Amino acid sequence: MRAWVYERYGSVDELRLRDVPTPAPARGEVLVEVVATSVNLSDWEALRGSPGYTRLDGLRAPRTRILGSDVAGRVVAVGEGITRLRPGDEVFGDSMPRRGGFAEYVAMPEKSLVRKPPDLSFAEASIIPQPGAIALQALASGRPGGRLLVNGAGGGSGSFMIQLAVARGMHVTGVDDAGKLDFVEQLGAHEVIDYRRTDFTRTGPYDLVVDLVARRSVFAYRRALARGGRCLMVGGTLRTMLRMLTVGPVLGAVTGARLGVLFVHEDPDHFGPVADLCSRGEIAIHIDRTFTFADVPAALTWHGTGRARGKAVVMVREG
Repeated sequence: MRAWVYERYGSVDELRLRDVPTPAPARGEVLVEVVATSVNLSDWEALRGSPGYTRLDGLRAPRTRILGSDVAGRVVAVGEGITRLRPGDEVFGDSMPRRGGFAEYVAMPEKSLVRKPPDLSFAEASIIPQPGAIALQALASGRPGGRLLVNGAGGGSGSFMIQLAVARGMHVTGVDDAGKLDFVEQLGAHEVIDYRRTDFTRTGPYDLVVDLVARRSVFAYRRALARGGRCLMVGGTLRTMLRMLTVGPVLGAVTGARLGVLFVHEDPDHFGPVADLCSRGEIAIHIDRTFTFADVPAALTWHGTGRARGKAVVMVREG
């Protein structure tokens, strides 16, 4: 099969389209013929080896050589012990942490996959897993009438999060660059902030702050919170993560707030409810641009440099 492979951390210049062996599904796994793979910020970060926590996959060189985690396709073979899925089933899911989605085939645990709703295309289904799981879990403590701020609101996770929060009756402020603010407003945000012009930690106070690209100090985040409020870091710098994990709980205990890191559960129980809402038309899926399989480097660059409104999708083959 063909796959985009990288052997060193760096730019998209490290990617090579190669012929590699088609994986065989082990016990508990199925082999998926990939139709579509959406691009996540985690793919861009894993390619570059930055922030530092992405190098848990390998300090000097990546052990996982094929990027792409949110996939949609068809089951073509099954390993031993498979009980739910059969060849021919149309499925989608998240293949983290092993990835492998920027390839013609990927072996995935059965438990990571669910059947694709028939009224969603493969491209639409590939959008949902990681952003849907992040959005649903980040909003778990959100309440009607609560004030929510989302930093990085114009991407995949943010686009789901805003819609879910508005549907729950929350007052939503979306933060992104100026070029995405009209999109964030279209998603339903009540207020928008251009982070280049306004320090969002000096606005508010907010009951819940979700930062998808965190790089501020824990003291700045605390300043943005109402008493009893919560700040969740989902993505961002290693320095911010370490401070959220160490200083954050101490500062929160002293001030009556909660500051920490959201460790996302990536299984269908956590993205399936979002897929159901999308299937019923209650939540919109936003595909900014589709790329061919030959254009994976361009897709990664487009999403990784923050230009995508919603998400970018790679069509590995025709659906």
